[in-house]
Parts: sequence; C-alpha cells; structure tokens
Amino acid sequence: MTSTSDGTQNLSTHALIGIVTVSDRASRGDYEDRGGPAIRAYLERVLASGWSAQAALVPDEQDQVAQAIRELAAAGCCLILTTGGTGPALRDVTPEATEAACSKMLHGFGEAMRTASLKAVPTAILSRQTAGICDGALVINLPGQPKAIAECLDAVFAAVPYCIDLIGGPYISTNTEHIEAFRPASAVRPVAVD
Repeated sequence: MTSTSDGTQNLSTHALIGIVTVSDRASRGDYEDRGGPAIRAYLERVLASGWSAQAALVPDEQDQVAQAIRELAAAGCCLILTTGGTGPALRDVTPEATEAACSKMLHGFGEAMRTASLKAVPTAILSRQTAGICDGALVINLPGQPKAIAECLDAVFAAVPYCIDLIGGPYISTNTEHIEAFRPASAVRPVAVD
C-alpha cells in the first residue's frame, strides 16, 4: 500500500507506462523505431502485474522531449522510459529535457546503468542518461540500442517498483525469474493476480 501526495492510499496494481522514442530519423519515418519496441518487449518479460503502455515518438528537440515527458506524466504514467538522445552529439538532448521536466533528479540510476554498460563497451562513459521525478512519474533515460536498453534496465529495474511506491504510484510486481523487485519488508504486500 502506498500513499499518494494527498495522503490517500494507492491500492492500484495496474501501471500506465510511457515510452518515449527520441529520434530525428524515426520521427520523420526514415528509420524504424527499434528502441520503443525493445522497451515494450523488456517490460513484457519483466512485469508480473498489469500494465499498459502509451508511446510517443519525437525528434531530438529539447522542448518536444520535455513536453512528451510532461504529457505522459499528466496522463497518469507512473513510469516513463525514454530511448535515444543520451550521447555527446550536438543533437543529443534527452538528459537536458528530462532535467527540464523533472522536479527531482535521481542520478544513481545513470551511474548504475553506465557501470553495467562499461562491462560490455568502453564507450559507455559517453552516455549521459539520468532519471528523475515528473509529477508522480519516474522518468528513466535509456540508450537507443535494443541490447543496451536491456542491459541498462537489468542494472536498475530491481529498484523501480519501490521508487514508484515512494512517489505514490501503483504497486508493481515483477517476474522473479527475470528480476526480483527489492522492497524493505515493511513495504511488501500480497499481490492479487490480474
């Protein structure tokens, strides 16, 4: 059971999750979005509780990325995952857009994801992904490559359900064969099967 910002208890177990693909080429239709579907496939494997997704596809424009994050949070998303735009290139502005949209930043997510990615490629230090809170939604930046998306989510997802609890979101359970969500004993509650 979690408390919302107005002090009421949130008993919901259904999560609305936002998926934002940030790509000039994909937003123009020149390139197939592979990041968004990779996030959706990951969530299908990992989440045991009920969820649905709301997707957005935007170009590498800071104001448009920030607006997509804000709109998904306003629509009731408890988790917003972005893919793309996290590198050092001139058009990579997703971290700046995330900071503009969020009231609190959670830098540990980016640190953990980069540490995990460094085991695979030395260029992981070039990634600037971060995370934060936007109007009751946890926002996490992910790279654009599908393989890197799974590696990064594996590095942090155990902490995601409890973070969502703490910000008043629904109680999310995971498929323990893939990821076991960590919660202090006092925060664990029985989960009804959807």
